[in-house]
Amino acid sequence: MRHARLELWSRGTSFAHRRHPAAKIVVTLAFLVSIATLQPAHWPLGLLYFAMLSVLTWAARLPVLRVQMAASVVLPFATVFAIFSFFAGAPEKGLAIMARSWLSAFTTVLLMSTTSQPDLLAGLEVLHAPRFLVQVMQFLYRYLLVLLEEASAMRAAASSRAGKLGSREFRRAAAAAGVLFARSWGRANSIHQAMTARGFDGAIPRFRVLRPNLADAWYVLGLALPVIAARVALR
Repeated sequence: MRHARLELWSRGTSFAHRRHPAAKIVVTLAFLVSIATLQPAHWPLGLLYFAMLSVLTWAARLPVLRVQMAASVVLPFATVFAIFSFFAGAPEKGLAIMARSWLSAFTTVLLMSTTSQPDLLAGLEVLHAPRFLVQVMQFLYRYLLVLLEEASAMRAAASSRAGKLGSREFRRAAAAAGVLFARSWGRANSIHQAMTARGFDGAIPRFRVLRPNLADAWYVLGLALPVIAARVALR
């Protein structure tokens, strides 16, 4: 599974892995904002960002091609919007949409590949992200695999009964989605009751406190500032 692959990559020991998660989040935001504001005429800067991200991936001792392939998961969605631009007579905007989407996904996958999920949430707390949002992200991460297991079990049960969920059987697919929702709701209630019985008061404790150092400051200055400066220069 792609999730397990990212989790395995995030356990590395490279220079990028050892940086404070808040510093990596700041660098990622600098990339994302700069990429999101690129115009079709700014394609040389897009190539520069692509080269920087590829070098960062290589420096983090990650498989560059596999990380890039993992970022390609957004292309089917971006292609839909690009097609509308093509039909509207602006093919350059369609290509820009696909390029921006893929570069943004590349940036996000690189962050997740160098930062474990607990450290990522800790970095968001350091940056004073809304606590409720951080908790929702943590619960979604923890129990998303539970939902996938439930869906896999239902699919196996349907297959064993010679069931199919094809395009002509939308009603059956809708019923399966309803059953999955009901089972997920029941599992969520059981989990909440178990956590409440163990003293859960709405706040998930942090098991370690990460402290930034001088190397983290240089990491931000050496990456975020050049990215932003290059984008401002082409304003």
